[in-house]
Amino acid sequence: MLRLAWRLARPYWSSEEKRIAWALLIAVIALNLGNVYVSVRINAWNNAFYNALQEFNAPEFFKQLGIFCGLAAASIAMSVYAVYLQQMLQIRWRRWLTGRYLDRWLGDRRYYRLQLDRTITDNPDQRIADDLRLYVSYVATLALGLLSSAVSLVSFMVILVGLSGPAAIPLGPLGTVHIPAYLAWAALIYAGLGTWITVKIGRPLVPLNFAQQRFEADFRYSLVRLRENAESVALYGGEPPERKTFDGRFSGVFDNFWRIMLRQKKLNWFTSGYSQVAAVFPVLVVSPRYFAKQIQMGGLFQVVDAFSNVQSSLSFIINSFTDIATWVAVTERLTTFEQRMDEIESSLRAPQPIRLRREGTGVEMRDLDLDLPDGAPLLRGVSLRVEPGGSLLITGPSGTGKSTLLRAAAGIWPYGKGEVRLGAGRTFFMPQRPYFPLGTLKQALAYPALDSAVDETRMTEALERVGLGMLTAHLTDDQNWPLRLSLGEQQRVAFARVLLAQPDLIFLDEASSAVDEDDEARLYRLLRDRHSDAVIISVGHRESLKALHDRVVDLTRFHAGALVAE
Repeated sequence: MLRLAWRLARPYWSSEEKRIAWALLIAVIALNLGNVYVSVRINAWNNAFYNALQEFNAPEFFKQLGIFCGLAAASIAMSVYAVYLQQMLQIRWRRWLTGRYLDRWLGDRRYYRLQLDRTITDNPDQRIADDLRLYVSYVATLALGLLSSAVSLVSFMVILVGLSGPAAIPLGPLGTVHIPAYLAWAALIYAGLGTWITVKIGRPLVPLNFAQQRFEADFRYSLVRLRENAESVALYGGEPPERKTFDGRFSGVFDNFWRIMLRQKKLNWFTSGYSQVAAVFPVLVVSPRYFAKQIQMGGLFQVVDAFSNVQSSLSFIINSFTDIATWVAVTERLTTFEQRMDEIESSLRAPQPIRLRREGTGVEMRDLDLDLPDGAPLLRGVSLRVEPGGSLLITGPSGTGKSTLLRAAAGIWPYGKGEVRLGAGRTFFMPQRPYFPLGTLKQALAYPALDSAVDETRMTEALERVGLGMLTAHLTDDQNWPLRLSLGEQQRVAFARVLLAQPDLIFLDEASSAVDEDDEARLYRLLRDRHSDAVIISVGHRESLKALHDRVVDLTRFHAGALVAE
């Protein structure tokens, strides 16, 4: 697990931010070690302070109070800045990791490849948003806690060995056994036994926490889907099945969390009892030396404090086991995400069964076979060519693979073999339901370009040409545009995008299905008038579309028998 965690962490510590990262880490380590040093000084202070009380030495008592105030002030300052700098390191690290994961997820359209087979890597959005946050937080907290515990253990073990003295254990006729530094051995045995039992009880929390992350993400995803499709659900009156879906997904959250609770309860029974016994155990162990008047009260408190620090350091795993279990689960989820990204990257570097070339002019498909993700054949032997200025309508019954053919032309469908050649120039794909990014209408019109790259006057003209002149006054409005606009209006916005983008290759997938036939003909004429040399390839069912294209291809003759949801 440490190897996997280091594999995730290593890129940041050798990145362009490595100098500030290492500087922050060293500063945080120094402050934490400074706190350990203060704890050692306070341990020595215990001896002098409580001896002054026992001896009724008022001047020494107030002197020690002053020393304590100085040590406490130093400890407070170091604690505050240790947390502050640690949080600074965490947020910078998370920012870098988030950027890296977003680049990998978006790069080469890996997000789409993941979507094709969600059983392998579920909820990539949750892994980027939540798992990265938890990973960075737990790595920083647990690593620094482990370091501080290790240094504290060594420091106070030295003190404990010096203060504890030997223990004489009578064995009857066998004589007496003398155990040197018996308090140190007692602390080691007590904490070691407690750690072993804690790990044994708490081990099942790792897979349970892994599953909980997935159940929570699945439930949240179902809620987001309702919000995104609120109008459709409301029109259908689909609240009962939606509620059934929510209940079903939350039952996974509930049942798994219940198992976590039961396991956590067993762990808490032990750790709580362990902590309570730890409060009196050192006093019990050192009391023989105190009652034998071998040490004074100050020495007693110093030994108890040293013992408690040793026991606390050795009990780091016990006290942090819940966090460790969550960290292990998060690390495993991020590791599987990384591995899936690597697999996709390797597959993209390998020779592609569907060869996509950008050269020449027009669009050409040669001997193109398309399959479904499960390997079932969908289309066989598709060959077609469209020259610049030409237009082609692809028809066929639902499920024959029309939309899948466009996906292959876009280079995002990996299942099949053959060749697709796209001419040089810009390509634009228009799905049936246009995508609207979060933001203003200007951003939606310019998409996928930035709104700053398109002149507002051109946007106004494009809206008027597609019959949406009433929206020109709302270009800077930030609204939920898919909810405000009808599907027909959304499709008109998509046509306005094409007018603004001026692409050389235009693919339309039922892109005018929600507008009437007269407006559909007008929109197609707009494309041809503004882009006379552009290639237009459409998918559609309407008979009226045939008159708007030079050629028609029915995919039924290429269909291999399997059906696909389009």
